Amino acid sequence: MVLTGRAAGAALAGILVALAFRTAAAVIVVNGLIMVAIIADALLAANVRQVRLTRAGDTRLLLNQTGSVSLTVTNAGARSLHGVLRDAWRPSAGAQPARTRISIPPGREVTVTTMLTPQRRGDTAAASVTIRSLGPLRIAGRQGQHLAPWSVRVLPPFLSRGHLPQKLAMLRELDGQHRSLRRGEGSEFDSLRQYVLGDDVRSIDWRSSARRAEVVVRTWRPERDRRIVLVLDTGRTAAGRVAGIPRLDTFMDAALLLAALAARAGDRVDLLAVDRRVRARVIGAHRSVDLSALTDAMAGLDAELIESDAGLMTSAVLATARQRCLVVLLTDLNTSVIEEGMPSIRLLASRHLLVIAAVADPRVAEMAAARGDATAVYTAAAAERARSDRAKVSALLRGQGIQVVDAPPDALPAALADAYLALKGKGRL
Repeated sequence: MVLTGRAAGAALAGILVALAFRTAAAVIVVNGLIMVAIIADALLAANVRQVRLTRAGDTRLLLNQTGSVSLTVTNAGARSLHGVLRDAWRPSAGAQPARTRISIPPGREVTVTTMLTPQRRGDTAAASVTIRSLGPLRIAGRQGQHLAPWSVRVLPPFLSRGHLPQKLAMLRELDGQHRSLRRGEGSEFDSLRQYVLGDDVRSIDWRSSARRAEVVVRTWRPERDRRIVLVLDTGRTAAGRVAGIPRLDTFMDAALLLAALAARAGDRVDLLAVDRRVRARVIGAHRSVDLSALTDAMAGLDAELIESDAGLMTSAVLATARQRCLVVLLTDLNTSVIEEGMPSIRLLASRHLLVIAAVADPRVAEMAAARGDATAVYTAAAAERARSDRAKVSALLRGQGIQVVDAPPDALPAALADAYLALKGKGRL
């Protein structure tokens, strides 16, 4: 049984009446009447156990995207249900409204819609549904909790999707340049042409020849489509925020843009997320890789407050890709971490074409330019030292034949896509 604010008001009114009469009998009578009203109101309230709940709505949402989940409440009892319903979700789900007033006649149903604007990636599950049924006087009622399971997977937002049309146009231009090159021996079908004396008879396409009433042969070109392994560093440094965004989220955004671009180019895309163990793995995807496989794998990832194991990253990549391919490692250019993991990085660079992508903090450049007072000068000196250390790490990596992409959060996805296209244009991929 639950009491409402009206019960408190009735009790206060009863006290005032009892004080007016100033007798014990008056107090007993007033309190008795209030108790009888409360008990009767609770007994006359609809039974919350005779309620049936069903859900429908969105099961997948992008981070910070608004979606809806509907809850259908069926009153299977013999009395009208008047009261309040609370559909509880975790705070990060951004559920609105928190409470809804309901009025359901016997045998009827109503639908309550909850709007969700999730603030964290991963699976967001609904908690219990609390229903408070009030009696005719609205001073007391019954309350019960029901389970109505529902889960919404919150995916990375892919904010860099807007760059995709421009990068695809650049990719088509590169593809046109490659197709204009001399056709020759290879493993990938290119086109058909008329047979000329000296052509290999094994290249004759007999079906096409029959349809055209002339002998035609297949021409081939070297296969230019390759494999790409995206490696997300989910260790301690990925938890740091740059421009208010965790590095890991920026890594995911850049990886999704590169994966979408590579899939259009026909390249195979694999994903590894590693710190001191492999957190996620998407291996063996078709060339027309569905981005949903990558976003699903990324949805539940969070940065772990532990140092990443460079040796484990290298062994995971080598076990995944035995033939030479493009490996894109999204990590931080932390001096101590890079120097400690340099043997593993060298091994990886010797077996594969390695690109390291990192998030640069634009705030460091702002601090380095400050000269207002003594504190600003010391801050600028510290910022310059940080920039110098980062430049040394980049130079060290480039000296090992590793390409480094170091850009602010809003520019990293496009910069990484440009690096990929540059490799394609040079014929290195």
